[in-house]
Amino acid sequence: MSTSVIIDPVELTKSLIACPSVTPNDAGVLQELQTHLEKIGFRCTRMPFAEEGTLSVDNLYASYGEGSPHLCFGGHTDVVPVGNPDSWSHNPFEAVIKDGKLFGRGAADMKSAIAAFTAAASNFINAHKFTGTLSLLITNDEEGPAINGTKKVLEAITKNGEKIDACIVGEPTCPKQLGEMIKIGRRGSLTANIKIEGLQGHVAYPQWTLNPIDALTKILNNIINLKLDEGTEDFPPSNIEIVKIDADNTADNVVPQTATAQLNIRYNVLQNEAGLKKILSDIADKELSGSKYQSQIKFRNSANPFLNKKSAFTQKIKAAVDEVTGLDSVFGTTGGTSDARFFKDYCEVAEFGLIGETAHQVDEHVEVKDIQNLAEIYEKIIIKYFN
Repeated sequence: MSTSVIIDPVELTKSLIACPSVTPNDAGVLQELQTHLEKIGFRCTRMPFAEEGTLSVDNLYASYGEGSPHLCFGGHTDVVPVGNPDSWSHNPFEAVIKDGKLFGRGAADMKSAIAAFTAAASNFINAHKFTGTLSLLITNDEEGPAINGTKKVLEAITKNGEKIDACIVGEPTCPKQLGEMIKIGRRGSLTANIKIEGLQGHVAYPQWTLNPIDALTKILNNIINLKLDEGTEDFPPSNIEIVKIDADNTADNVVPQTATAQLNIRYNVLQNEAGLKKILSDIADKELSGSKYQSQIKFRNSANPFLNKKSAFTQKIKAAVDEVTGLDSVFGTTGGTSDARFFKDYCEVAEFGLIGETAHQVDEHVEVKDIQNLAEIYEKIIIKYFN
């Protein structure tokens, strides 16, 4: 290992974006990152996983040093599809810099953060001797099913004797300005698929039909009028969104046989999976009681809510963020799910990264200076942690 390895976080971001790593295809992005980490001196292990009914996903676990304390950076190199590439001002996988902004799919979510932490780790290792372990756990399966990624890597390295004490996940956490928010918790996510079966027939003879749409809309009206809670000091109120309604019908003179709807609940710590399932099931049962409709509800709970304590670890993150940005950052829990939901079962975890406003959008971009400042923040966090 050369102790003079210098990583430019902006250039590394560009090289990572150049790999079109749409879930679950890594398109060479993990090897690109691994090459840089190995130059610094990290021990790199590729960890592919697959199971029946899922696509194989490659992952990267890289570590430097040994023993405790162990600080890990969690992230993902996979990105969402670009949509219509003609809608972009530039090739989404060319990482163009214009007017101080770096454009490209994954710029905000979250290849810039991975590059910033790699640069920060290099600078820290160059300048400090320390006791403990610094690591990166990078998956290419966060934007997808998240089955063969971070969760399985954590299980595997734990079985091998690795113990992570604290983790920073580099998701974009700031609404409008770098340094505004550090996330110390996330809401849960429960998806429900409701299927109502009636009796198909001619629309002119309603006496011989049983329209499943009628029943489904009554059930959905009851659901969307629910007020689950008022939220907490740390969490906004739990909310329900209907995301899909469909019927197996291509004609305008036929009452369909079935109607389906999908909804998602983002819920805080005042709710739980079992309770929410019962609420939805009870509404459906009550609305259909005494009718000839048949119903089925399938649930998928992809994340439970969690809230980490405001600890010495999170205060070190806040101190580093505030020193670089000059802001008074706040702790929050907003946004969707992230792989922090897996890390929280193994160690303290907090999330901090760039501005998330353009994540998943056409012309996704970040400020170049924010990438550089994020690298400085991460380096200060590492220094504070090991000191």
